[in-house]
Amino acid sequence: MSRICELTGKGRQVGHNVSHANNKTKRVFLPNLQHVTLMSEKLDRSFKFRVSTHGLRSVEHNGGLDNWLLKTGDEKLSARALKVKRELKKAQAAA
Repeated sequence: MSRICELTGKGRQVGHNVSHANNKTKRVFLPNLQHVTLMSEKLDRSFKFRVSTHGLRSVEHNGGLDNWLLKTGDEKLSARALKVKRELKKAQAAA
C-alpha cells in the first residue's frame, strides 16, 4: 500500500539528516496518514479513505467531502476518490 493521501495526493518527500559535524545522510519524510470514514451528504453514503491529517483539516475547512471533491483537480485524487467524484457529478446532474 503506497503512502499517498487519497484526497490531496501528498506523498513522501526526501531530505537529509544533518549531524552536528554537518554530515548529510538521506532520509524520508512520510505523511501522517489516517484511515477515516467520510460522509457524503448528497449521496447519503459514507466512504473510507486513507487521508493525511493536513488533508482531513482541508476537507473540513472546505465544507465537507462533496465540496472538496468537486473543487479538487482529478490529477490529485486517487482512483477511488475519482469514482466518488463521478457519482457526485451524476447525482448533481440528475437533481
